[in-house]
Amino acid sequence: MVRPRFAKLPPAQQQKILAVALGEFAAHGFHDASLNQVIESAGISKGSMYYYFDGKDDLYAHVVRVQLEAMFARVGPFDLPVTNDPNAFWSALAHYYLQLMTALEADPQLSALIRGWIAAATTPAMQQLQLGMEQAVLPWMERVLTEGQRIGAVRADLPTSLLLAIAAGMGQAMDTWLLTHASASSDLPTLISAFVDMIRSALEP
Repeated sequence: MVRPRFAKLPPAQQQKILAVALGEFAAHGFHDASLNQVIESAGISKGSMYYYFDGKDDLYAHVVRVQLEAMFARVGPFDLPVTNDPNAFWSALAHYYLQLMTALEADPQLSALIRGWIAAATTPAMQQLQLGMEQAVLPWMERVLTEGQRIGAVRADLPTSLLLAIAAGMGQAMDTWLLTHASASSDLPTLISAFVDMIRSALEP
């Protein structure tokens, strides 16, 4: 995790370090990126870098987290439909997922960063990052599923934890596939519609 000392830096210095790291990681991936290059370009000493982060993987994880949070902020929250129509529920979900993936596609650096994250998923810091991201979105996913159950769009005969695991697993598989298949971008609406139909088939009553 990022050390508290980093948060005490002036915002401009934090942004400079993160911007330099984003550029290096997006251009070279996690494994080939040079921490020394980040340190030099950011104008700080190696000692200072380790004063703020435990190492390259810790810095990478923090950059991914910051960039993803910024993307979600740009897209805005998912507003559940006010109608009790299950079709409207699934259509709204498909529309929101399309918004997220379109925003990701429009940000080449973030897309490259996420691809690097997928490739480096075996390192402890990346695994911790993935776990943290999953924990962060679980309350949102549970709220959406609960609302879906209320209006009859989502089955209620199985434990919510199992439904969450199914939805999260399918979502992770779809995200990974889209990010690693460049040719998928032109067919994004069609692919996401088909993906939501698959989730719907698994979760609807």
